[in-house]
Amino acid sequence: MAPEAPYKFDPKNLAARVCSTVVFAALFFTLLCFGTETWAKLFYLGILAAAAFIGVREAVMMGRKMGHFPSLGAGLLLSWGILAHCYLWGIGRGDTLPLWLVLFVCGLAIHFGALFSKHNLNNALSSQGITWLAGLFLGVGLGFQQKLFMYNDTTLTNTGARLLLALFLIVWLGDAVAYFVGSRFGKHKLAPRISPKKTWEGAVGNIIGNMLGAFIIKFFVCTDWSPIDAVAVGVLLGTVGMLGDLAESVWKRGSGVKDSYFGIMIPGHGGVLDRVDSLVFAAPTLYAYVHFVHGLS
Repeated sequence: MAPEAPYKFDPKNLAARVCSTVVFAALFFTLLCFGTETWAKLFYLGILAAAAFIGVREAVMMGRKMGHFPSLGAGLLLSWGILAHCYLWGIGRGDTLPLWLVLFVCGLAIHFGALFSKHNLNNALSSQGITWLAGLFLGVGLGFQQKLFMYNDTTLTNTGARLLLALFLIVWLGDAVAYFVGSRFGKHKLAPRISPKKTWEGAVGNIIGNMLGAFIIKFFVCTDWSPIDAVAVGVLLGTVGMLGDLAESVWKRGSGVKDSYFGIMIPGHGGVLDRVDSLVFAAPTLYAYVHFVHGLS
């Protein structure tokens, strides 16, 4: 994401960021080391389900802050249904819970459930729309992480874990480089109406960081990638990652909140939406790339 600038370092906030990052990194790399094990994939599904719950709640709370009445239960059912479909697809049982069935059942829950709502009917359309958006945004964005993790290609061991590591390293290294480049050199506003402190200099730093991360992955993790793959993946993930960040910034700007969390915060990082916004579009993009370019399925 293109960072906010100018920026003054807060030692306490930086310490909180580092501590929470170390904890998540330890858990993340443990899962990747055992990526071929069934328990690791189930455990990661549980992590994503928890993240979906918090993220959907954050989106619903932003909607309610704006005077709408989206349904947390129906939005959560939709995101969890998509996650379950992605997991079952990965173990070769996608027909057990097809995506069309998830969308149909959740559509019934969202729209017929609203018939019994006691809230103002003037907000019915917008409230149901926010419910759909919250469930799809978290379900699809996190579900494709699960689909990446479930990959098992015979030409490269632990393929799913490698791809998941690629996703996180490329996106988050881009975020880190953008943060420092933008705070040091940022002068030209990227999207002043949406996020006034984000800059074009930070955006350029983001793409540079993404490409650096992609080449690290090419040489040490996904060794079957070509230099063209590294450039393409770096640019693609960097671009959609910034779009995801700006998309969530629109929500926060519209609802008048600085961070997305509502009582549940990741120390030093804000809410779940603040942390996964860049990944929501990046995960499907990486999946599409390895599927259509490398033929993984």
